[in-house]
Amino acid sequence: MLPRVSMLFIKNRAGKTFIFFLALAILFAGCRPRGPQALLDGKELLERGRYAEAIERLKTATSLINTNADAWNYLGLAYHHAGQLTNAAQAYQIALSRNHDLTEAHYNLGCLWLEQNRLEAAKTELTAYTLRRENSVEGLLKLGAVQFRSRDLAGAEKSFKEALRLSPRNPEALNGIGLILVQRNRTSDAAQCFNDALTQQPDYSPALLNLAVVSHQYLNQRPLALQKYNQYLALAPRGSKWDEVNSTARALEQELAPPPRPIPTNAAPIAVRPPEPRITTSTVARAASVPKPESPTISVRATTPPPATNHVVEPVRLPAEPTVRTAQSVSPTSTAPNSNRTVDAATDRTVSSQRSNPPGPVHKENSATSGPAVNLAQLEQAVGSNTYPRYRYRSPTPPAAGNHSAAEPAYSRAVQAQNSGRYAEAIQNYQQAIQLDPAYYDAYYNLGIAATSVTNVSQALTAYEIALAIRADSLNARYNFALLLKQAGYVIDSVNELERLLVTYPDEPRAHLTLGNLYALLRQTARAREHYVKVLETDPRNPQAPNIREWLVANPR
Repeated sequence: MLPRVSMLFIKNRAGKTFIFFLALAILFAGCRPRGPQALLDGKELLERGRYAEAIERLKTATSLINTNADAWNYLGLAYHHAGQLTNAAQAYQIALSRNHDLTEAHYNLGCLWLEQNRLEAAKTELTAYTLRRENSVEGLLKLGAVQFRSRDLAGAEKSFKEALRLSPRNPEALNGIGLILVQRNRTSDAAQCFNDALTQQPDYSPALLNLAVVSHQYLNQRPLALQKYNQYLALAPRGSKWDEVNSTARALEQELAPPPRPIPTNAAPIAVRPPEPRITTSTVARAASVPKPESPTISVRATTPPPATNHVVEPVRLPAEPTVRTAQSVSPTSTAPNSNRTVDAATDRTVSSQRSNPPGPVHKENSATSGPAVNLAQLEQAVGSNTYPRYRYRSPTPPAAGNHSAAEPAYSRAVQAQNSGRYAEAIQNYQQAIQLDPAYYDAYYNLGIAATSVTNVSQALTAYEIALAIRADSLNARYNFALLLKQAGYVIDSVNELERLLVTYPDEPRAHLTLGNLYALLRQTARAREHYVKVLETDPRNPQAPNIREWLVANPR
């Protein structure tokens, strides 16, 4: 919810002086609707939230006192609150052309560019604001948000730390530092930052959700994650991601309390045949986790900027790439990979992201086909070169980013359709989002899920290949791609994708379990043993552990 203008204006001595002289001008001019009177009327209507009426009065003011920068800034503010962002940007820019030192216009325009993911423009305006207002906590927080989303982690850290120096208990700054630590794979320290933010403000929703996601996906502290998810869901009013978080929490709840396992028969299986995992869609959209700000924090002419709001700086983008919860899809269990793995640093355009979809971070590979992880020739020779067909990779190059803000409405429609099981409609909207932003990772990832749901294997495989071209070290995109290859009969290629996944996430039990099954199918007993043993080491409570032990006994070295 946007702060009331009156709350921001009252602290401004210069503003009071300005209003005093306006009042004098009106007194001497009588009651005619001249420029100063129209400006005062517009400001009052703006404070009362009557934005359409404020716009009309402020348009009158700017026509009568065209050189007054404050009038144009107020008009921009009214347009901004009313959602007329193009008109708001134009008014702010006119205000700055009248007075380039009007710091609040720099701030307001920077907030607007941040909403539209025009990060360089936002950085320019917010830097101009913070240079003039060095002690502005709110300005530093907004600048830190822009730097974080631009992947300038050093700059973001500097801004957030300066905000903490000025406001040592600021939960938004603590949350921002936590997000940076996640990107640096210091997830335990990040969790502590989120806890510190919640100590200062227990109902601070971004830190609650970030702590839940980090506990769930990085630290494998699933009971704690469920507790934090439920605390987030209990907040009022509900956040924009409530439904997705609720789906995640319910899935985790079922995972922590699984149904009783049936008593096995005496027949020992030749190979483990676990229920096929389904593509994970259990966490929050935008690959991740935390909702983006729903509205800007905007200041008017105020010596002291408004206090920090509860808006999240930027969503955490998790390697597991959860996006939507679908009723019927193919997906892996939510077992979290080892917390020592490299963290995906992409941050969604967002606030997503997030990215707006910057490419994945640390690894040298940048496509789904950057080379085999196993000796495929030897494997084919061992199982028979004509036994299994081979997949013909498309080897796409990472697409250039497009208009992410324009693509978001289509993406949101697609998510809603997919959640309701309307897969054809979802696919159409994901394709529309991709046309507007060819680098929209989340759209490709969800398109792969939706296409799998309608058994369009070719479309799903292509979607995952492009998703992996954008973010090569995405755990779930590669895992889903490997599962789909297996289902389509491309067993050798499925093995290769899973082996490549383990290069990045060596302790991922899902990949080891599926590889154990595939190698057992290929009669590569030694390799199957290796991966089954790894499942028992990394996930001793895996539901398939009894079957694995039975297989290991039946297939000694």
